[in-house]
Amino acid sequence: AALKDGLRSQVSAALKEGRVTPTELCQRCLALIKSTRFLNAYITVAEETALKQAEESEERYKRGQPLGILDGIPIAVKDNFNTAGIETTCASNMLKGYISPYNATVVQKLLDHGAVLLGKTNLDEFAMGSGSTDGVFGPVRNPWSYSKQYKEKSVPKSLSEDEESDWVITGGSSGGSAAAVSSFTCFAALGSDTGGSTRNPAAHCGVVGLKPTYGLISRHGLIPLVNSMDVPGILTRCVDDAAVLLGSLAGHDPKDSTTIQDDFTPFELPNLTDVSKLSIGIPKEYDAPGLSSEILALWSKAADLFKNAGAKVVEVSLPHTRYSIVCYHVLCTAEVASNMARFDGLEYGHRSDVKDSTESMYAATRREGFNDVVRGRILSGNYFLLKQNYEKYFVKAQKVRRLIANDFVKVFRSGVDVLLTPTTLSDAAPYTEFIQEDNRTRSAQDDILTQAANMAGLPAINVPTALSERGLPVGLQFIGRSFQEKQLLTVAKWFEKQVQFPVIQLEEVKRHDSGVFQHQKSASFS
Repeated sequence: AALKDGLRSQVSAALKEGRVTPTELCQRCLALIKSTRFLNAYITVAEETALKQAEESEERYKRGQPLGILDGIPIAVKDNFNTAGIETTCASNMLKGYISPYNATVVQKLLDHGAVLLGKTNLDEFAMGSGSTDGVFGPVRNPWSYSKQYKEKSVPKSLSEDEESDWVITGGSSGGSAAAVSSFTCFAALGSDTGGSTRNPAAHCGVVGLKPTYGLISRHGLIPLVNSMDVPGILTRCVDDAAVLLGSLAGHDPKDSTTIQDDFTPFELPNLTDVSKLSIGIPKEYDAPGLSSEILALWSKAADLFKNAGAKVVEVSLPHTRYSIVCYHVLCTAEVASNMARFDGLEYGHRSDVKDSTESMYAATRREGFNDVVRGRILSGNYFLLKQNYEKYFVKAQKVRRLIANDFVKVFRSGVDVLLTPTTLSDAAPYTEFIQEDNRTRSAQDDILTQAANMAGLPAINVPTALSERGLPVGLQFIGRSFQEKQLLTVAKWFEKQVQFPVIQLEEVKRHDSGVFQHQKSASFS
């Protein structure tokens, strides 16, 4: 029961009162990781390290000196954050076997607050994707594929076909973290969010996914994809828990010059009872091509929910949104090309055995280390950055990005407090259907409702809202003013309370070959 409770209200209190110990919590989570191994949510499970951290937490509780709400709480971290002594792979052959000498700032902050690090979660290679299907360790399966809710609605098939091909994707690229939280193997997880990589899988897995304001949380130690948009994301089972983690992670970091200079004061979310002073904006451009009628109806119903409770609900326009996905693609690939240049086989990571020349070793290393998706984005980015194309593509995209950001500024200046939009175009696609289209096409479709917030640097959160006709989670997105996370999360908490999203009912899953995922390794801090 403790695994399903909120951190602030239940679990922390249970730990303080001795009704459950950090070691018991850790052992239960580790047991669940093993029993849900077929989900492929974790790349590395740090069992020894986690148990050692849990024991240290237990000693602090015995002394009556816990480090805070997160002390003894099991968490997971996406495998593109550096962790000292635990392999960091980015789900790529390029970094297989790479062990960082330092922790990412966000990882260190969690450990400093007493959190127990269970392991590293699966993702698309170098976080390039929207399904968590393109990593070298294989795709992540959505826990809702095995839920009672989905099984009751899905069309009956033969047992073998049902087990092996009827599962749905988690979304991406932080699919492993979303699946880990959704399946109760941890209480919270870190993802990264460049164009929606935390909110998208959160929507598909029925969990809360928060992308904070750019610069509020340090990126130091997050292996970069797009420096000007990357933000560490937070995945939890309720909005209150997201606020707890944000309070532990936010603030200035001298190792990241893009973080805010001011101190961040953690906050406890109030229980909002009166929404009459709120103005909720409904951007008409988010009724995008491909948006399912089911999600459109849910979005409209949510707007009516605010309106009937007394809030002011207004339709607004963000006119440059229609250019945002193309603009995002140009800027994303250009920065990817720059960031991926560091993987040359010299300092760290994979090195090819080709020794004909330095240039041939570079080329062979990158051919062997990167998958087609990563190489394709590098190629596109370098094309946009060519001298003859720089002004035409990269500079123009930067100008359009400014127009997109200004659209949000104008809307918020008009008196709107929070924007309400869909998070995804539809519920989670079956894996066999998802892989029919290439990564670039899928990413362009799946990021269309989320990436504008990254280009504007604004905070945004997915709140699980309802189950689709197929019994799968559907989420809605709230976008807030820059650095106004407290207001954004307060509104999200009110909405969460109104919709009462159901708890996943995971059925016992049999007939899965656990040998398929033997890459799940043990690890420990040095």
